[in-house]
Amino acid sequence: MEVNHRGSVEFAQKCKEAGVSRFVYASSCSIYGASGAEVRSERSSSDPKTAYARCKVLVERDLTAMIDSRFAPVFLRNATAFGASPRQRFDLVLNNLAGFAFTTRKIRVMSDGTPCRPLVHVEDICQAILCALEAPREAVCGEAFNVGDESQNYTVREIADIVSDTFPGCDVTYGQGGPDNRSYRVSFEKIKAHMPSFKCQWNAERGALQLKSVFERIQLDEAAFKAPPFTRLLELRRLQETKQLDPHLLWTPIREPVATFNA
Repeated sequence: MEVNHRGSVEFAQKCKEAGVSRFVYASSCSIYGASGAEVRSERSSSDPKTAYARCKVLVERDLTAMIDSRFAPVFLRNATAFGASPRQRFDLVLNNLAGFAFTTRKIRVMSDGTPCRPLVHVEDICQAILCALEAPREAVCGEAFNVGDESQNYTVREIADIVSDTFPGCDVTYGQGGPDNRSYRVSFEKIKAHMPSFKCQWNAERGALQLKSVFERIQLDEAAFKAPPFTRLLELRRLQETKQLDPHLLWTPIREPVATFNA
């Protein structure tokens, strides 16, 4: 809460004070929680299931209260990201399943595969941010937009099938359930209406092929796939264990070594 909620709001306040007129906040479709097969729009009520999602709801609320003639926040409720990027993440469903498939020849789905999860490629998220910055103020000020495309409202089983087709020969198994109970389908009509230049260029099949190409090129192995920098919680734990982050997830100051001299 201190970092994701209050820190985000304080950053927005400083931006406003510095004269920033258009503030794009990366929110999340995870605020819709466990709505199952019901299609959620930006007018739907939120049902956050995690501290992360609750923070997104609170930041949207607090930034809306900051709107005036000089400050226009925009909220992009991104679907679950996927795809290759310079700052790679493997704790996202398609990326995670693809990484396991390539390095272990196994696809392990923790749930029974029925939860619904919309996806969006990281490059399409970048395009949505550009569109939000360039759109007329009256089209986006104080508005929330689901970012993605209706064709990418997948079930987890469908995502696993795509990964299995891309990485043939893998052993695919399903569980009874996992700690993540999110399940939601999302409408993306609003972003098309308010930002007509936005259009997703990627789908899950193309994204899985992109990941496979990158994995082959860099010769990804299981140790690298499971390394902390690519999984958010593992990296936070590593930074705390090495005293780079304090218990409040704030960076610790770097202390200069003190030189000593023998007489």
